[in-house]
Order: sequence, then structure tokens, then C-alpha cells
Amino acid sequence: MHDDILLTRLSRLVNQNERLVWRGRHVDTTFLFQTGDDQFLIVIHEGRITSVRKGPFVQANWQFAMRASSDAWSAFWQAMPAPGFHDLMAMVKFKYLKMEGDLYPIMSHLLYFKDVLASVRQAETSK
Repeated sequence: MHDDILLTRLSRLVNQNERLVWRGRHVDTTFLFQTGDDQFLIVIHEGRITSVRKGPFVQANWQFAMRASSDAWSAFWQAMPAPGFHDLMAMVKFKYLKMEGDLYPIMSHLLYFKDVLASVRQAETSK
């Protein structure tokens, strides 16, 4: 359901946003992004998304994972998301989003990751 967003649009939206790339210039990580049953490995190097691969994966190597239902990500990416879906930490608080693994990269660059995922929402509202 979110294949187009993750496989084509996300990297383009992030990599064209020089301010966002600059903010993430110290981010080098691979993380698992799960929407429903679909898994994606997202590789970030110096703030740029260098690859997005769709699973399933036999033994994926990732630093941390973000897992939520497809409906939860759809709600998050709405132009005006409902309370509880407006922010990654709100989604964690209300148990819509589960984060696991080594959370140091995401917590130390939290605003960067929030803006990376919200870039899809901003692109939708500017249409």
C-alpha cells in the first residue's frame, strides 16, 4: 500500500531538501521500516537516503526498527493527522508505533527522523 511512498518518493523528498540533509549530516544508519506486513530497509548515509529495499528479508541487518500498521502510517501521513498520529513519539505513546533495537541513532537525531517521515505529509499538502 505504501510501496510508492517508500520506494520512490521518500528518498527524492529527503535528498532534495538540502536543509534536512544538512541536519542529518551525521546520520549513518540502516533501519527497518514496517508498515503492516511489508518491510523496508532504509539506508541513510550523511543525511541522504541511499537505498530503500522492500522485503521480505531472511536476515536483515538493521540498527533499529519502526513498526506500525498500514492504517497507522496512513493516518500519520494525512495532511492534518488526528491527535496521536501527528508525531512519532505520540504514536509510540499511544502504542500505534513500536520502536526496537539500538534506539541511539533515532533518539540522538529525533528531529531529523521526524522530518524525514513527515516530508511525505508536507509533499501531500503542497499539491
